[in-house]
Amino acid sequence: MMQQCKQGKVPQSVVEAAAAEILDPEVLADLVARGRAVIARNVHRPGIKPLAIGEKTRIKVNANIGTSRDRTDPDFELAKLKAALEAGADTVMDLSTGGDIDAIRKSITDNCPVPLGTVPVYQAAIESRDQGVGFAAMDPDLLFGVIRRHAETGVDFVTVHCGINSRSLDVLRDNERLMGVVSRGGAFICEWMTYNNADNPLYERFDELLEIAAEHEIVLSLGDGFRPGSVLDATDAAQVAELFVLGELTRRARDAGVQVMIEGPGHVPLDQVISNVDLEKRICDGAPFYVLGPLVTDIAPGYDHIGCAIGGALAAWHGADFLCYVTPSEHLGLPTVDQVHEGVIAAKIAAHAADLARGRPDAWAKDRLISERRHEQDFKGQIEIAMDPKRAAQLRAQSPPQEEDVCTMCGEYCAIRVSKRALGRKR
Repeated sequence: MMQQCKQGKVPQSVVEAAAAEILDPEVLADLVARGRAVIARNVHRPGIKPLAIGEKTRIKVNANIGTSRDRTDPDFELAKLKAALEAGADTVMDLSTGGDIDAIRKSITDNCPVPLGTVPVYQAAIESRDQGVGFAAMDPDLLFGVIRRHAETGVDFVTVHCGINSRSLDVLRDNERLMGVVSRGGAFICEWMTYNNADNPLYERFDELLEIAAEHEIVLSLGDGFRPGSVLDATDAAQVAELFVLGELTRRARDAGVQVMIEGPGHVPLDQVISNVDLEKRICDGAPFYVLGPLVTDIAPGYDHIGCAIGGALAAWHGADFLCYVTPSEHLGLPTVDQVHEGVIAAKIAAHAADLARGRPDAWAKDRLISERRHEQDFKGQIEIAMDPKRAAQLRAQSPPQEEDVCTMCGEYCAIRVSKRALGRKR
């Protein structure tokens, strides 16, 4: 697809994605050609709507689901998928590490009408363990085989931790970190490199990875294996060293006509969020930025979705393009169905707030509409267009007023009612 755009063509998938963004298709095609936007849709999933992520597009939200060794019920994952979609997730990632992973991924793919992402190294680690050798002794061909399998079965984007190489790993070792490596995929790669005294196969065989991506038109999400797991580690030498490698790989991918986006740091204090976005955009030449949070404080277990929304809104306002949600159970356990819903809503509020700040007319139209209904004291109308109508309706029903055009906070002293009367307007 990117190759077609670089040739001046406008593929049908770009036309469809542009319509959803209220963008001229030629403008979007130019952004894709220059690597400033990507279109997520695997050639094996023509039934889903292509999704544009990047410059000039609406900020998107991803929801992570997937099994663990302790929770392997496929139906539970489908329930979480349904919750994520109903809450408005733009994409879903299957991070399964327990049960029959191929079957679980197929079930999710079959029931997922939006782009689907995965982290293939997870499955490679499990299959290597099942072969009795463990990930440290894994044959790199196994990893590439899993990546190809994911691509062939319809995955639209994959996270690959290519930015960890011998240079960036040396930087990590030379600079003391409180939390070390908190990325699961990043930790696997570090273990493999140390055990084998060799460079990262995802980096060394990047051209092979590009061939797989080009064949199946999947987006490579270049993972941040050295993302900070504490605000004390934010924007340190290891994180930046990896980012420079990702910048190098971004240029190689573009030359090969392969779409890439860059994954961003996890725990970042508020005063460093904007500089982290600026760094990514400069080093990776404007490639779409997929931020994991960022979480602006470490002290909120149980409320990390709020910390994520704060950081995500600021990051997106200043140029991040794609927000990965965090649920209330982050750092504590696998999320429930309700927590998936809550995490998506929190991230969507952040995305919408940033879209407002970036001046998107469609975002402003939504706020105008709900404000008009609020001015008209039309509570039913407000609830219908709220970010989470079900939640809004539940709260309204929990405290019913005596009169329908007010709420129990102010009742007859409703400021809107009083001001209308004072200004000579009808109630």
